[in-house]
Amino acid sequence: MEIFDKLQILADSAKYDAACTSSGVANNSAASSGMGSTCLAGVCHSFAADGRCISLLKVLQTNICIYDCKYCLNRKSNAEIKRAVFKPEELADLTIQFYKRNYIEGLFLSSGVIKNPDYTCELMIRTLMILRNEYNFNGYIHAKAIPGADNKLLQQLGMLADRMSVNIEMPSQSSLALLAPDKSKNSILAPMNFIKESISENCRDLTVYKKAPKFVPAGQSTQMIIGASPETDSHILKLTESLYKKYKLKRVFFSAYIPVSDDAMLPSLDTSPPLLREHRLYQADWLMRFYKFGASEILDDNSPNFNPFMDPKCNWAVNHPDFFPVEVNRASYEELLRVPGIGVRSAQRIIVARRCNTLDFLSLKKLGVVLKRAQYFVTCKGKKNDGLIIKHDNILRSLMSKKEFDMYKDMNYPKQLDFIEAEKLLNGGHIKGTEEMTLMSLPPSP
Repeated sequence: MEIFDKLQILADSAKYDAACTSSGVANNSAASSGMGSTCLAGVCHSFAADGRCISLLKVLQTNICIYDCKYCLNRKSNAEIKRAVFKPEELADLTIQFYKRNYIEGLFLSSGVIKNPDYTCELMIRTLMILRNEYNFNGYIHAKAIPGADNKLLQQLGMLADRMSVNIEMPSQSSLALLAPDKSKNSILAPMNFIKESISENCRDLTVYKKAPKFVPAGQSTQMIIGASPETDSHILKLTESLYKKYKLKRVFFSAYIPVSDDAMLPSLDTSPPLLREHRLYQADWLMRFYKFGASEILDDNSPNFNPFMDPKCNWAVNHPDFFPVEVNRASYEELLRVPGIGVRSAQRIIVARRCNTLDFLSLKKLGVVLKRAQYFVTCKGKKNDGLIIKHDNILRSLMSKKEFDMYKDMNYPKQLDFIEAEKLLNGGHIKGTEEMTLMSLPPSP
């Protein structure tokens, strides 16, 4: 098989892996003659430590796999796809040729499990050794750890890669056992814990020996599939928080399940990916990482799923009126972060600016605060914004788009609303297979 044929097969097989920032979901609204694509495989995008967007060759070492995960395109039982495997020399040379032509700035390497985890890991190590040692390639490399591989092999892989990741796949052990019977919770968490411990050990070595080799200096991440199993958003969010705390992850990525298998245990093939749900999870993840929210604050047992009409921060503010209003001239940094319309940078600017001057609403606008939202939740010098009329509908209008607000008002509340049905309304699409989804309720309009 020619190298280009292998590239087409193995790049296409890698496009559903979401441990980087691009998506494999097609944009049907784009004209066929237009520029760019969200679904073609080969190159994905990530961000460097300095904020630059960098292009990575996203490819599998092989899409041959001994496992039969029901949600995976490359599962053993799928006889409809072509199979291929890159020799380490082929993939290393291809990466360098793309790099020299300025197509890419790094490599995102994953793999199906061929023969056994150790053999697969050895293929990946050989590929990276050729890149690092023979071609002297110093670009960014993200490598997927293979669950079940020997720790010595994972150690070698980590010395060659900038970042490693172990996909947790399903949000619960029961779903993993049902949809991926060849995998276990321990086989996934064990390498994740090994990488965490190795990073800590390497940090200690570097404090003593400055020139000691670095083990995955960009840390580790993971990915879980959303929408293939019945877990609530609250369950997923609490799991995410636990992973950050226990394994010191840099990122948890969420991948909206794209139906690739006609299996009774999975959503039907005509079900649209739950992109709005994925988006809400990323918003909540951001709140936990940068806004000092806890998972139990964002969602709880009484409200286990996200509000489809409002982002998690605004939803929290609407449901906690006792916390507001916040006086911007005296509030702590953590309190400012809770206000809709005030982000991390604007909160930092407020803290600095009020040391010299007493802030008013005009000052807040100059500091980058979105007053359309924030004015309902803050006071300046103990006063509300002049002319502000505080009504429930006015607050909701400021926190939703016109389309969202109109649909919210059209609903006959209070009643339970299917999350996927709400997403269908918001996106104007047709979604089937929602019978098994958990219902959620929205706050009633007075």
